[in-house]
Parts: sequence; C-alpha cells; structure tokens
Amino acid sequence: MTTEIKPFKIRDVEINPPLVLSPMAGVTDVSFRRLLKRRGGVGLSVSEFISVEGLTRNNPKSKRQMRFYEDERPFAVQIFGGQPERMCMAAEMAQEVGADILDVNCGCPAPKVVKHGGGSGLLKDHCRLEQILKAIKKTITIPLTVKIRAGFYDHTINAVDTAKLAEDCGVEHIALHGRTKEQGYRGLANWDLVRQVKEVVRVPVSGSGDVTTIEGAFAKFRETGCDGVLIGRGAMANPWIFRQIEDAMHGRPIFEPTLSDKRAILHEYFDMLREDMPETPAINRMKQLAGQFTRGLQGGALFRTSIYHSHTVEEVLDRIEEYFEAIEAGRPYYGEAGAPIEPQINAEITDCNFFSS
Repeated sequence: MTTEIKPFKIRDVEINPPLVLSPMAGVTDVSFRRLLKRRGGVGLSVSEFISVEGLTRNNPKSKRQMRFYEDERPFAVQIFGGQPERMCMAAEMAQEVGADILDVNCGCPAPKVVKHGGGSGLLKDHCRLEQILKAIKKTITIPLTVKIRAGFYDHTINAVDTAKLAEDCGVEHIALHGRTKEQGYRGLANWDLVRQVKEVVRVPVSGSGDVTTIEGAFAKFRETGCDGVLIGRGAMANPWIFRQIEDAMHGRPIFEPTLSDKRAILHEYFDMLREDMPETPAINRMKQLAGQFTRGLQGGALFRTSIYHSHTVEEVLDRIEEYFEAIEAGRPYYGEAGAPIEPQINAEITDCNFFSS
C-alpha cells in the first residue's frame, strides 16, 4: 500500500509523518507521549489540554502538564480557557518552556470547561474566539493552531465559518473533530466537514475522529484531501498504529507486535510512570491503560480486572508476568485467584476516564 501522502509544515515546523497524537485528558501525559513516540510514526505530539486558570495561578498540576522531553519534538502545548488575558499569559508560558507550537482548544465538550467559556463554548461565541486568537497571535512568536469541532449544537454546524475566522486571525493549522459539542463522543465523526474546511482555507487542515486502523487513516486522507490525521483512542488500543500507518505509507512491511512486544511495552510504560510520579498515582494510571494494550488477546478482560485489583508495584508486575506466561504456554488465564472473575467486575474498567478534544 503506497500513497502520495506527504509531510506538511506548520510554518517552519515539519510534521513528518503527517500523523498527530491527539490530546486526551488523563491519557497523553509525558509518559504516554514518549511511549508512543518511541514506537515510531508520530509526527506531532500534543500535551493534555491545560487549564489557563491553573497555569496562570501557578497550580502545580497545570505546570507539570507542560513538561516534555527533547525526544518528543515537535511538541505542541494545548491550552483552554475563555478569558483573553489568561489565554495570552498561558500561551507565553508555553513558549517560554520551549514548545514548538501553541494550540488552542475549541473542542472539549466537558460541561466544566464549556460553562466558563472554554473548549467548545468558543464555537458559539465567535467574538470571544476572535479576541482570544488575535491577542495570542500578538503575544507569541511560535506558530498558533486550533482544534475545533463541527459546531456546538447539532443544528448549528459552523466548522467552516470557525475555520475561516481562525485563519483570518493568523492561525496556521486547523484540526477538526467532526462531532458537535452536543454529540459528545456518540455516533460517527463527520469527515466531510474536514473536506469542506480544506477547500476554503489556505492553511494546513487535519482531521480527527474514529481512526483506529491503517485502512481508516488512508481513507480519510483520500476522501478529504486533508494534510494530517489525528489519532487518539485508536492509539490507546494499539500503541503501534502510527508506526504501522507510516510503514504502509512507505510501502514497507507493516510491523506486527509480538506477545513479547506487548509484554515489554507494559513494563516500559510502568517504568516511565514510576519515574515520573509517586507510586500510587503510577499504579492508578497503569490500571487505566494497561488493559487497553492487551485488547484482543485471549483472557484480556480478566487481565484488566486483575490489574484493577492490584495495589502495589509488585502485584502489578506479578499480574503482568502471570498473564503472559499463561498466554505463551497456551493455558487459559483465570486471573489472580486462579478462578474466573465475574464479568460485571470488569465493566468498571472497560472505559477509561478521559476525553479527547
């Protein structure tokens, strides 16, 4: 499978390959971003979306969310908020820490974000959005980008108008998630809107929503003419998806992770978490994502439940070894207690507590 899909530039920042790790709250922290960057194929990493209220009031958690490593570049900091002054202060802080790009979140549908005028709230207040973008543009010298949604309400689809406004304000890349705020994460993203936006603006346009396979990514490029594709939840289930898409772009054999690779990535991720945060938060984050990496494997649901009920580093490591030893030996995996675990227990952890803008 080959194609003419090419890298693109956001001013002087090359996005190569044209694949972006989509920001996801509670997921795309520094450990997760580095984990995926090491797998290959990530052209641009984006921080979790960061509250400008927290940043400008010196909230330690917000400041930690801006941290990144050199091997993550190019790297974008994404901020959200509804006050131009605070947005400018936060944008300046992102530039000062060395981010390559400043991204404004105009897509998050969470009520706690929208009620303060941030995220998707900006889609129904173009006057405020214009004020914010123009003010930030005067404040920073690094490229300014936005992530938007189809619209606020299902009956007010205004992505094209929002994109035109953003371009007029000096925005240099537009990422569109083809769902409305009202839609949340239900149904399918409307990628035809990505095509429509691409046809009316001169800056690069990327699309977001529902890309979970190599074929799906190629279809989006082909059908919309977009410059880039964002992948979020698909990367949680398959951390190698970026590398696989890049392999396909270049006509290379597509990398297929072995059981050994899947075991190793769990250990690597847990090591990174423990280096970055105290033991209890590291274990909790491991519980959130470990099961995602083993989806589709025999006994994966029981493994997720076993991890969920682990409370120490040693227990987590033991569960990983027990699970992969059983799979490699061709034995059924029954979880920690040696007997099947009730399926309803697993329901608690099948959906990660996150949201992507």
